[in-house]
Amino acid sequence: MNRIEFDQSELLRFITAGSVDDGKSTLIGRLLHDSKAIFEDQLAAVERTTRRRGINGVDLSLLTDGLVAEREQGITIDVAYRYFSTPKRKFIIADTPGHEQYTRNMVTGASTANLAVILIDVRNGVVTQSRRHAYIASLVGIPHLVVAVNKMDLVSYSSDVFGEIREEFGRFAAGLSFRNIIYIPVSALKGDMVVDRGENLPWYGGPALMELLENINIDHDLNPDDFRFPVQWVCRPGTDEHHDFRGYMGRIESGALTVGDPIAVLPSGRSSRIKQILTLEGELTRAFAPQSVTLLLEDDIDISRGDMIVRSGDSVSMANQFDADICWLSEQPLDLRRKYAIKHTTKTAKAFISQIQYRVDVNTLQHINGISQLQMNDIARVGIKVQQPLVIDSYARNRATGSFIVIDDASHSTVAAGMIV
Repeated sequence: MNRIEFDQSELLRFITAGSVDDGKSTLIGRLLHDSKAIFEDQLAAVERTTRRRGINGVDLSLLTDGLVAEREQGITIDVAYRYFSTPKRKFIIADTPGHEQYTRNMVTGASTANLAVILIDVRNGVVTQSRRHAYIASLVGIPHLVVAVNKMDLVSYSSDVFGEIREEFGRFAAGLSFRNIIYIPVSALKGDMVVDRGENLPWYGGPALMELLENINIDHDLNPDDFRFPVQWVCRPGTDEHHDFRGYMGRIESGALTVGDPIAVLPSGRSSRIKQILTLEGELTRAFAPQSVTLLLEDDIDISRGDMIVRSGDSVSMANQFDADICWLSEQPLDLRRKYAIKHTTKTAKAFISQIQYRVDVNTLQHINGISQLQMNDIARVGIKVQQPLVIDSYARNRATGSFIVIDDASHSTVAAGMIV
């Protein structure tokens, strides 16, 4: 069969972040409402809640603030995921919390995003939380940043005020690792430059937010060069029809391969060639990230879950110790004397955190030395040692093989998320 085309660019994952009352939930509500992406019963429920609060019109923020505690306090606590689509693209939105004590929630929501939208209240300008959110978005490898300067209606849609905020944020963001930064003046409450352009910002020549989200190119967000295939399952049906079938199932995390390509299996180092590539839709001659496939090899070699299939001759790093940036997620503080486990792609290995090099003050971005413990929401650079070597890439090069989670060996709960440097 011919290769089945797979267009990952149809799906865009993005997060929104900002300080309390910057208008994140209202912005998402406006996106959903004006793009006709909400059901009539949802809109009716929001209208009823708005009336009970004695507010005129429709409070669009209620479309995303789903938790009772959030509605009572008027803030976002948890990560609220919303799904919608337009004729051009499908979207997954993560509305992330603004408070410092919910840093772990933002890291979780941002970990798979292609793009971040950071809202800035035009009256307050660039504040500490604006810088913190931009730093976290950069830390977790989000390539595209949109700075939405909100509430432009409250400053009479002034181009001068917008320009000052753009210059100030640009000076700070010069040290961060975004592929591009786009600045958009918006009024989420009035709808200007969200889905429709409106008539109040004629001096702004860039795209409205929805136009940008629909058209921004994310094809290059995946690593196209380094073939990485963590084996998730070894398929041995054992039936009469498939008595000798041995397939290796998983998702291609980066790169591409073709039938006949030479491969190596790590950590064993055994080699073979690709015999077949199978999917639910049929057989392929070529596959690429992020397709889920079953690989058949020309040779019968010993491969298990957690092994990594790579292209022969590629430069690959295997290590049992490395440095990483981690966000501590647990209420129980990090104990350097305690044993943990690292789950990296499909492989789990015993590990311990050997040292804390420094903790990052997420408000000032300063490095704090002499730290012996990490508390919940702390972000730090640490050294990690594992009992078995892992096939690793830096997170900047490959988000899939450069990330991991830390698991408490006793409770089996996830206590940290990490990014290899």
